[in-house]
Amino acid sequence: MQVALYSRGFITEDIGNIRLLLEELKRAEIEAIIYEPFFGTLQQHIPFDTIPTLFSTAADLPGKIEFLMSLGGDGTLLDTVSFIRDTNIPVIGINFGRLGFLASIGKEEIHALVQALLNRTYIVDQRSLLHLDANIPLFGEVPYALNEFTIHKKDTSAMVKIHTYLNGEFLNTYWADGLIVATPTGSTGYSLSCGGPIVFPDAGNFIITPVAPHNLNVRPIIVPSDNIISFEVEGRSDQFLCTLDSRMETIDSTVQLAIKKERFKISLLRLDDSNFLHTLRNKLLWGIDARNMIKI
Repeated sequence: MQVALYSRGFITEDIGNIRLLLEELKRAEIEAIIYEPFFGTLQQHIPFDTIPTLFSTAADLPGKIEFLMSLGGDGTLLDTVSFIRDTNIPVIGINFGRLGFLASIGKEEIHALVQALLNRTYIVDQRSLLHLDANIPLFGEVPYALNEFTIHKKDTSAMVKIHTYLNGEFLNTYWADGLIVATPTGSTGYSLSCGGPIVFPDAGNFIITPVAPHNLNVRPIIVPSDNIISFEVEGRSDQFLCTLDSRMETIDSTVQLAIKKERFKISLLRLDDSNFLHTLRNKLLWGIDARNMIKI
């Protein structure tokens, strides 16, 4: 079995857990293919008997890769979309970050994870993506996102006007700092922090959430994901920001944008004792109330 390991980097406190993961994989005779920049930093702290197979782009990943492990937080896991693309290789998120809605496997579960891989006792969830179309090339070969698409004002410029349409029919003009279109997976990310609703990951929806809207009666709205959502942007500034997850492009008012559901999905692996409700309770501390501890 071959697995790819990806990380943006690590802190000193993570070295022990990374060493443990590598030892567990070696003991289980699972070959680790390591992201080259990550390995460059890692070998300064952990000795390797031989240099492992490395990768730096999606094209470098061997065809026999069964899983891609993301070591970090949710932002790190979102990066893996650029490597996985439409191959349907399951992504395993080991949470070396903070909150971790997507990277839901804890550092203390490393041994259990490797055993689950060996015994095939895991669950793979399919998560929908959104796709960006534009009248100019944007985001290269990866014009899609797992969490969200955003349009945002640039720096400290004045708010923007975002004319928004559903299947060509006018929906609203958002006077705001920006606008988010989130997938169900992304509903617990940036959209949630801006007042958007939590949506179950398998729901067939997009969430449109304004960022600091000028009109307080403008609220987040949920629309079916078979809609095409298009935008025209204007404002006092000549330039605006457009993002897909953590990737960013600068655009101007001549750029026409449209969001639709991507034709393929991404697979996320989880252990069989974890699910979305479990994640909500643990990450948002639902049920942690003194009244629940009182026995009558």
